[in-house]
Amino acid sequence: MGASCAVERKCVHPKHSVTVDDFYIGKYEVTQAVFESVLGPSNSYFQGANYPVNNLSWQQAKYFISELNLKTGLKFRLPTEAEWEYAARGGSRSQHYLFSGSNNIDDVGWFSENANNRAHEVGLKQANELGLYDMTGNVGEMTEDAYDAEYYLYGPEINPVNALDSEHYLAYKSVRGGSFAYDAQESENFRRDSASQSAVMPDIGLRLVLSK
Repeated sequence: MGASCAVERKCVHPKHSVTVDDFYIGKYEVTQAVFESVLGPSNSYFQGANYPVNNLSWQQAKYFISELNLKTGLKFRLPTEAEWEYAARGGSRSQHYLFSGSNNIDDVGWFSENANNRAHEVGLKQANELGLYDMTGNVGEMTEDAYDAEYYLYGPEINPVNALDSEHYLAYKSVRGGSFAYDAQESENFRRDSASQSAVMPDIGLRLVLSK
């Protein structure tokens, strides 16, 4: 695809290989209970302690993480795109499924045909090969990377992370995993989407990575 892909949804780019170092990633999407233990009541559109926090921007997610790190003394962060996809595909235990944990999306994800156009509590579907839940569907998951087709294709092969323009409120960030609003063909592990850093959407949330 050409440059116009930067303003389209769910773009696909040619397969290429990258290597990532070991990292820890959350078993579940960040729930409202976790979020609210740090920042108080969220503005989630779909409410519930065990629901993924939603309806927050990338900037708000980064603020939550900074406050979480102050509170815990740990180094949580958003995953890079490469880390996210490695985990979604099942890491070294990958069975090369189309979706995260199965070739049948209904087994592992809340998507347009089964979600009734809403988020659901985390962990109700089948986990993937690494024991991670909801990496397909439910809410889209923010990443650290800017949404840049050139970097995605031609960036470093080891631990790529494209944080360029992170401070610019108009910079678009990559969002992975589809959501409850996406159909099956928009939800495979390799699909990419984007949102501006200030965009607030009810079908976008986050999952944490802990630096080793």
